[in-house]
Parts: sequence; structure tokens; C-alpha cells
Amino acid sequence: MFRTIQKSNPAFESNHLSFITVKTNNLRGRGDICLFVPPLEGLKDVPLVILLHGVYGSAWEWSQKGGVHIAAWKMMQRKELKPMVIAMPSDGLWGDGSGYVPHNGLDFEKWIVEDVPRAVIESVEAISVKSDLYISGLSMGGFGALRLGIKYADKFKAVSAHSSITELGQMSMFVEESLKEYEQKNRQEESVIELALVRKDNLPKLRFDCGTEDLLIDQNRLLNEQLNKAQIMHDYKEFSGGHEWSYWQEHIKDSLLFFNKFIK
Repeated sequence: MFRTIQKSNPAFESNHLSFITVKTNNLRGRGDICLFVPPLEGLKDVPLVILLHGVYGSAWEWSQKGGVHIAAWKMMQRKELKPMVIAMPSDGLWGDGSGYVPHNGLDFEKWIVEDVPRAVIESVEAISVKSDLYISGLSMGGFGALRLGIKYADKFKAVSAHSSITELGQMSMFVEESLKEYEQKNRQEESVIELALVRKDNLPKLRFDCGTEDLLIDQNRLLNEQLNKAQIMHDYKEFSGGHEWSYWQEHIKDSLLFFNKFIK
């Protein structure tokens, strides 16, 4: 599937985290993926959660700033969470953030939707083509999760996002690159609500939340109103907190529990 794939040596891994690097035509180079695989025997065809980082980050961010692997394993040990593998890919490492959309001759969208699951299937025995896919993320990664989850509803069973950018133009709040770099030929591709309206009859289970002190709270409230007006089923929550890791570290647990409801 890939010309080259490098895997970390289990002898030097810790906290049930491993790493893989693959070369892909979609990035015209290499992409990194951090993996959490629960240390349980006999796992087969378990769900795969793809967890997207925000601007300025990379594949290590959710584990090394959010500790998601530690939280997930504790929840599994307490039987609150069924076994699942968590894949934390880089966004492709373009500029301050790729937006998880195709641009500048690179397909950051296909990297996430096609390459990441394939690389995990090739690297993790517990994951197969039969594994259900879920997707989540924060900020830019929340936009990526909502947008890709809606666009590829045939692939993703459920989506849960945190503190999300809801329109691609909001990238200007975070990046120094020009918005022209991110423009899509079909402008509907730049908006979560526009994609949701187009695909209204075939959507995954949707959930998103935002902190009441977050700089994106108005955008998230608007998306909630727009979905309600369109009578699109979704779950929206607000909690105390800002655009910060203390918020995401706590509420990624809500995403995992949301996904857990749909695991057979």
C-alpha cells in the first residue's frame, strides 16, 4: 500500500504508544501517525478512532499535551469504554496548519481519510477493514473531523468535535498563511453547514462542544442553530472553559464515550 513504512520498536515504546511514518503520494512525502493500542489479548476488528490535532501541532500533540491515551486506558480498565485503537496523525505539516483540505498540490484530505486507516490496518493486528471508523478533533481538527465525517459518511460511523472552526475562513484567526492558499473549487467544501445540508439524508452521528469562554463559541452556537433549523439530528454541548488544553484534555473523554455508544 505504501512505498515505505517505518514502525517504532516495541522495546522503546511506553504507555502503550507507538509511532509509524509512511510515504504517501497524497503528501508527496512522509506522514506521521501516533497510535494508542490497548494492551489487551485477542483484540480483533476493534473500532479505530482518528483524532485530529489543531494548528501548530503534530502527531504527538494529543498524547503529549492531552494525555488521551492515559485517559482512554483508565476508562477501559474501569469498563466504561470498550476496546478501541486511537490513531493521531499529523495534518501533513503544511504551514501553520493544512486545514485537512486539498490545496497547493497536496491532498491532506485523502491523507486522513484513505492513508491513515490503511497504515493502521497494515501496522496493528487488531484493526482490519471490518473495523468501524470514528473521527474527532479540536479547533482546526474539529473542523477536519466535522467536514470529513460528513463528507465521508459512508466511512465514518460517528463524529465528535471540540472548539471547532466551522468555516474554512476562520483559519485566518490562527494562521499567517493567506486564505487564498486554502480555497476550494467548490465553495461548499469550505463550510460544515453547507456540506451537512447537501448530505442531509446520509449523515453520521454528530456531536460537538465548545467552551463558553472560547474564541469560537459564537461560531459553534451558530452552527448549532443552523443544524437545528435544518432539522439535522446532532448533540451540542457547552462547558466552562476556553480554547485551551485543560478543556480538551477533559472533554475528549466525552467524545470517546459518545463513540462507545455505537460500538457493538
